[in-house]
Amino acid sequence: MMNDMIADALTRIRNAALRKLEVATLLHSRTVVGVLNVLQQKEYITGFKVIDGQNNKKTIQVELKYDDNEKSVINEITRVSKPGRRVYKNFSDIKTFKNGYGTIIVSTNKGVIANDEAYAAKVGGEVLCTVW
Repeated sequence: MMNDMIADALTRIRNAALRKLEVATLLHSRTVVGVLNVLQQKEYITGFKVIDGQNNKKTIQVELKYDDNEKSVINEITRVSKPGRRVYKNFSDIKTFKNGYGTIIVSTNKGVIANDEAYAAKVGGEVLCTVW
């Protein structure tokens, strides 16, 4: 049994980007899909598809994005809140990250959203990860 699906998904994306793979395969969960929606909205990934597998096990195929020099668009992707140590922030504490070049992905009562949307909606929540 896997305890931290988000950390596993981020590690698979990071490893696939280091190996310059076109597609990374992740395990399915609704929170991971929410994180991928934010990554696609902020143009860190090209897209993703949820695929039904055997025995009702779903997987997610993520298409990674690279620049003209074949370098990954994602420079750094880090898990912040962990199962052993949850990190919650107020909306004023998640205003910017890396001087506006990075993104903080936050789980709020309005769903999994980026830090600029959370600041505009004035909602805080659990900081899932940071992407730069």
